[in-house]
Amino acid sequence: MISGMGGMTDQIRVLLADDHAIVRSGVTEILNNQPGIAVVAQASDGAEAVELYQQHHPDVALIDLRMPALDGVEVVEQIRRRFGDAVIVILTTYDADDDIERALRAGAKAYLLKDVAPGDLVACVRAVRAGRRWVSPAVAAKLADRLTRVQLTPREMDVLRLLAAGKANRAIADALSISEGTVKIHITHLYEKLGVTSRTTAISTAVRRGLVRLD
Repeated sequence: MISGMGGMTDQIRVLLADDHAIVRSGVTEILNNQPGIAVVAQASDGAEAVELYQQHHPDVALIDLRMPALDGVEVVEQIRRRFGDAVIVILTTYDADDDIERALRAGAKAYLLKDVAPGDLVACVRAVRAGRRWVSPAVAAKLADRLTRVQLTPREMDVLRLLAAGKANRAIADALSISEGTVKIHITHLYEKLGVTSRTTAISTAVRRGLVRLD
């Protein structure tokens, strides 16, 4: 893919990985217009991001969450296994709290949404290069909500996934080898824990929180 070395040794050297060329172009323009920052390599998929990281050893890596070959969390995990001091920022359109937690647990130093203001993007790059973490207020709120939320049991998660797949109570019961009455009890518990009163809102809330994904 596209790669090139920055000319100044005191620059913050950045690797950018995103499967959309227009995003790479826009982010590169923002960062290269800042003093002391240079995008030295670009990748269009996760596997290429890992390869280019090994070649360039950038100071900061900006990694998209959803990419071909390897997703962003897998990229973080692979890079951090080989380079324990890697400074990685997730830059994505996805803000489900499960994605946020997975990325930070994998070792990402920051989690940014693509609607971030250019100035905040630059400030984040400088902050993580200086050894700090960067979490936007919206992302922090989602993490706080996740920490204080009652967790679903494995069986409740099974029921929730089948609900999201559009299954009726009888079909859920057959799939899980339980009675229809037990399914109703699990659904009641799901409603209570998710703070909802219907299947539709249960599914939409679960998708928003990253508990399930609709294909």
